[in-house]
Amino acid sequence: MEALIEKFGYLTVLIGTFLEGETVLVLAGYAAHHGYMNIYVVILTAFIGSLGGDQLYYYIGRHKGAAFLTKRPAWAAKTEKFRSVLLRYRAPVILTFRFLYGLRSVAPFVTGMSDVPPTVFFMYNAIGALIWAFVVAFGGYFLGHALETLLEEARRYELAVFAVIGCSGLILWAWFFWRRKAKTDSADS
Repeated sequence: MEALIEKFGYLTVLIGTFLEGETVLVLAGYAAHHGYMNIYVVILTAFIGSLGGDQLYYYIGRHKGAAFLTKRPAWAAKTEKFRSVLLRYRAPVILTFRFLYGLRSVAPFVTGMSDVPPTVFFMYNAIGALIWAFVVAFGGYFLGHALETLLEEARRYELAVFAVIGCSGLILWAWFFWRRKAKTDSADS
């Protein structure tokens, strides 16, 4: 287990946070607590992955957003609602969207379709990504501390804890994915 984390841990954090990886980052924070990873390298890797993914979604929205929405008219109302909130609360929305599950890839996409300039989005996105990386990684780190406090012999249970957290995250992701897919399928019908 330790060798796998050392070999693929940071790459997993980078890819997971590029896509939408709260669970991956919590697990990496937990692994850092146990000495398998360096918490500051985890945070830096998560920051780069999160920033990169959100910038990509922003530019896709900027260049392909209108064509994408033309093919999905049912999404227009939701997109317009988000845009109106974005116009009113630009900085807070860009700083915090990644903390709201399900908005992580949609928010930068819709922001790219708005009048928010790339430099403004990049600045707020970078600050938000850094805050998010610290909060979520240290959440996993302190989760490990809390578990050790609760269970004096946490090392005996760490594989089970990794498995439970990972499976819970996977089940939650699958549930949201299927729910979102069901809504999309019913909206497209």
